[in-house]
Amino acid sequence: MGLKADVNVLGRTLGQVLREQEGEGFFELVERTRALVREVRGGGDDAELRGLLSGLDAHVAGNLARAFTWYFQLVNLAEEYERVRVLSGTQGVRPQSIEQALVELKAQGVGAEEAEALLARLDLGLTFTAHPTEMRRRTVRSHLVEIARDIPNLEGEGQERVAAHVEALWRTPELRRLKPTVLDEVKGGLNYVSSIAQALPVLQRDLARAFRHVYGRETAARLPLSFSSWMGGDRDGNPFVTPEATRETLSLHRERARELLLGTIRQAYADLSQEDPEDGEAYRAELRALHDALRDGQPVDLLPRLEALRERLHANGQHRTADLLLTPLLTVARVFGIHLVSLDVREHSGQTGAAVARLLAEAGVEPDYLALPEHAKQEVLTRELRSRRPLWPAGEVLPEELENAIGPIREVQAATRLSGPRAFGRYIISMSESVSDVLEPLLLAREVGFRVLPVPLFETLDDLQRAPQVVWELLSVPEYRAMLGTDVQEIMLGYSDSNKDTGFLAANWALHEAQRRISDVCRRAGVPWRFFHGRGTSIGRGGGPASRAILGQPAGTIDAGIRITEQGEALADKYSHPVLARRNLEQALYGMILAAARPAQNPPEGWTEAMGRAARASAAAYRSLVDDPDFLPFFEAVTPIHEIARLNIASRPVRRPGAPTLTNLRAIPWVMSWTQNRANLPGWYGLCEGLREIGPDLARTMYAEWPFFRTVLDNAQMSLAKSDFLIFAEYLRLSGEHRLAGHLRTTYDETVGLVQEVVGGELLANEPRLRESIKLRNPYIDPIHRIQVEMLCRARSAEGGLDEYERPLLLSIQGIAAGVRNTG
Repeated sequence: MGLKADVNVLGRTLGQVLREQEGEGFFELVERTRALVREVRGGGDDAELRGLLSGLDAHVAGNLARAFTWYFQLVNLAEEYERVRVLSGTQGVRPQSIEQALVELKAQGVGAEEAEALLARLDLGLTFTAHPTEMRRRTVRSHLVEIARDIPNLEGEGQERVAAHVEALWRTPELRRLKPTVLDEVKGGLNYVSSIAQALPVLQRDLARAFRHVYGRETAARLPLSFSSWMGGDRDGNPFVTPEATRETLSLHRERARELLLGTIRQAYADLSQEDPEDGEAYRAELRALHDALRDGQPVDLLPRLEALRERLHANGQHRTADLLLTPLLTVARVFGIHLVSLDVREHSGQTGAAVARLLAEAGVEPDYLALPEHAKQEVLTRELRSRRPLWPAGEVLPEELENAIGPIREVQAATRLSGPRAFGRYIISMSESVSDVLEPLLLAREVGFRVLPVPLFETLDDLQRAPQVVWELLSVPEYRAMLGTDVQEIMLGYSDSNKDTGFLAANWALHEAQRRISDVCRRAGVPWRFFHGRGTSIGRGGGPASRAILGQPAGTIDAGIRITEQGEALADKYSHPVLARRNLEQALYGMILAAARPAQNPPEGWTEAMGRAARASAAAYRSLVDDPDFLPFFEAVTPIHEIARLNIASRPVRRPGAPTLTNLRAIPWVMSWTQNRANLPGWYGLCEGLREIGPDLARTMYAEWPFFRTVLDNAQMSLAKSDFLIFAEYLRLSGEHRLAGHLRTTYDETVGLVQEVVGGELLANEPRLRESIKLRNPYIDPIHRIQVEMLCRARSAEGGLDEYERPLLLSIQGIAAGVRNTG
């Protein structure tokens, strides 16, 4: 069977369940709605469709939205399996694979030793985050996993099992009654470790095989890959990430790591059945000893002992056993170890500053630290860092403010004692604006006698523009350089706030220039560096294919590798199946390897000047829109932002503290709101003015020859193609006649025309499968949009209407997210 046949079977199965569970009348309502939507999409009148939906009560409307949502959930599974089927059948050198990367390196004149040195220098760090774009409950995801297992068997008994799970799902509540706890989010994110663990040994063998094929010899190179997490450590704006929550998270990491290792050791024990010629069952004896030590919680030096076992197998001529049967255990031990993932701690610079001020005041060092100018803050901090004395008396209980700041550091310190140094990752400082912001966590960590590596996070346009100077000043502080030693300096770049601050094109250019200039600073300072990209899944938050994004980075800016956040529905889309996990990881590794091999080279001056002009024009257009006094009321009217705020999809509030403004609205609900109404404004607005500033001839040259510019326009194509102003027109009913509506429509049409002129064809002409998928999905997602608009009209026109219509509204939000994907 193929994709079309799978979709047909799954669709018929859903229809059968709807008939049985809700009756023939409801099934006919679903079919009639679908037919009417198709007619309207084809240019027909929508009077009958409007009349049909306006006559539905809230419960039936919610079930109708659920029916179409479940269609999308099943189609998504079929598409994922089709990707697995295609990938499994690929012959020869896979495009965007590790082998393809090595082939291209060799063609560029990179020899075997140089390639090995490159791999040893790099690290692809993937960081799980708990952002709220994965709205499905774990119970629902479990049913979907079981359905996915049976898609290869839909012609046989698998269809009955699928029907059973669809039947169960129809009666399973999809909406969370309570917000997920921090630990719920941790467990949800760690669910994908199992699939990744199955993919890693295959990737390690891919690397060894590829090196042998391309360079004609064996290699000891290891996968340049690591995993970390923010879940349970990200305190920025989340009052529920307490020191206790961090402790529970780290305990769960240890537990899951132990389970993973014990299972993998048991499999290796079963496979290594041969005797050692010199020592009988020494192979199994060593594995049994490691298993028992881990099981009993004893300290164990796992990796050296496994490496020694591997060498013994090779020495005894058991090469295949060493390279195939022991590789799964060795790879899992190397990547996940006994820590599983490295937990980062993230805190807002305002919170760390306040904690340091309290500490200095209580110790009689500085009565009003926060009132000091920047140079005086640095003087106080560096003077204290030269001393080893703690500021808080040993044994005395910390006040709550200080406990909240220092407690998480104490917890990661304890975890490193139990699980080794990789249990803790880095200390991320949100909204870093100055050198003192980066030095402050060092003082907090000294109170517990622990070394942390701080990572400044530059988020707004102003912060990105100041970032090179801040990094230069930071690396010029002797006390800081002494602490850093030979370690890699990480710098995190935020895509969310920069986009919300200045728009799509200007944000992309600001990120490009920040990386280029910070790389020059680190190179001059003689410090290895790695950028940490806070990407989302939506184009407005840095989304798009990972390999394309990495290859689009400025040449010479990937030094010690790259870190990337993996969040929301991206985890399920990328890592729900070992084959998908292997493919997504190899594509990201392909991009990193090739991008890292490019020497530092500034783009032609004419291009950078054009981009500078374009960014300024684009930012001016964007700010003119969002600063318009009518914009915020318009935004709140034509998007379900207030309804999203009621959806129990994350432990963190949708806004930072303070009165409701665009500034304190978090970027994910901002982007998600525009995804729901299909305007997708954060992914393209302002691009039109920027392209006009560049001019079509130069833009075509830049698109053809500059990976960065090509990536920007290809991502914009995706966002524009997923926009749908036929649907957005429905949401405009919520605002009445509004001058901004016509402006957005005109600007959208002009942007599409200019992009097509530059790329030389229709939107997504170079990605026909994605284009076809969007086209096929529209008739099925249209009903959910229209139900959402109908429910919003009713809820907003009645006293207490949001309570009455909450269920169908929240179901519609979930359904649109499932249909559109890339929501946050």
